[in-house]
Amino acid sequence: MLTNFKPMPWIILLLLLIGIILWLVIKNPKNPFIMPSYPLPAYHFIADWGGSRIDFTEISGLDQFIEVIPVRQGGNPVPEFQKMPGLQKFNNIILKRGVVKGDDDFYKWINSQAGSTIERRDVLIKLLDHEHNPVFTWKVKSAFPIRYSGPVLKASGSEVAMEELELAHEGFDVIS
Repeated sequence: MLTNFKPMPWIILLLLLIGIILWLVIKNPKNPFIMPSYPLPAYHFIADWGGSRIDFTEISGLDQFIEVIPVRQGGNPVPEFQKMPGLQKFNNIILKRGVVKGDDDFYKWINSQAGSTIERRDVLIKLLDHEHNPVFTWKVKSAFPIRYSGPVLKASGSEVAMEELELAHEGFDVIS
């Protein structure tokens, strides 16, 4: 009776589709239709540093490392050092942007120094997705300017006039 049964091609496709959906649900029960993750491009970012302009052409120095301390025990018969973690250290952050008429916020901030004090600010550096939403944020703690560099002026060039501000800080947290 069922020996002459031949499934229709659309039934085979439907069963295949149901099998794929079940496999996706078993693989990721929270959201089976999530697309694979790809690294974010580094060209879409902003930095909220307390100034009027938050757009930059380049931000560098988001580096954190732990100092290594070599230790040798005097009673150890083997003449070698052990390595232990030491203090956390952070590189200075460098903000670069084009010079715009009437905007001297960088210059004002570095000149806010009075004696041994200077205005400290928390800086938020945000990596954005294609919809301009923050995906990854670095919160830089107690940053203050230690170097301002004005543009290199060259009569034979056609480059944009760039300014640069270097910030010392007390570390950063990553918020994702």
